[in-house]
Amino acid sequence: MPDTAAPPRLPRLTFHGPLSEARAARLVERLGRHRPATVLDIGCGWGELMLRVLGAVPGATGTGLDINAEDLARGRENARTRGLAGRVAFLAESAAGTARGPADLVLCTGAGHALTGDAEPSGAAATAAALRALRRLVAPGGRVLFGEGYWERPPTDGELAAMWPGASADDHHDLAGLVGAAVGAGFRPEWIETANGDEWEEFESGYRAGTETWLAAHPDHPLAAGTRERVDRQRASWLTGYRGVLGMAYLTLVPTG
Repeated sequence: MPDTAAPPRLPRLTFHGPLSEARAARLVERLGRHRPATVLDIGCGWGELMLRVLGAVPGATGTGLDINAEDLARGRENARTRGLAGRVAFLAESAAGTARGPADLVLCTGAGHALTGDAEPSGAAATAAALRALRRLVAPGGRVLFGEGYWERPPTDGELAAMWPGASADDHHDLAGLVGAAVGAGFRPEWIETANGDEWEEFESGYRAGTETWLAAHPDHPLAAGTRERVDRQRASWLTGYRGVLGMAYLTLVPTG
């Protein structure tokens, strides 16, 4: 009987971003120190960091928003196996214009686009719009963890051409500009940290690892040609485009006022 199973979705990733276990543990400790009663995860995926915060803060409840049904199902199953199902909801809905806040802790890591929707500006202007939305969603005295890309150095034209379609130098701030945008949106930066090279390599390899091993085992599968083209394009985008150019900042933000 022919094998018709599709490639697995991100089975080798714990976090959907360049985030190590060591950094995640520090983030959970720092964010949990304020004993948030409510946690809102924007573009949550399977909500790994949210679940870890809930595990560290007894009685806290969480809400994760995403539109990917498979990721949400993974999050619900992880919550069930950890005994957290009664304290968290994974909701299949857009975060653009959401009224789910305010929450004591808002997580938005690599998902600022989920807050702005198609009607908002792109690039660095969209980052500013996402930060304004986060300011509205966090409760007084709460915290926001904002994970966002930034340029470690200005990209060359050749590097931009190797990145995602339509990549532009205006897509991101540098780190100082990103922090400045957060301050302009009504936050003070309690903590500024950036992903290192090991975290990026772990994420980029893990992002494709399950699909690569599937392709090696199923070279003649009906989905193999299209999958191979997509994965080869992604890998080349990283290796010849944004590797060492695009960074990821994790900003712990405190709302002013």
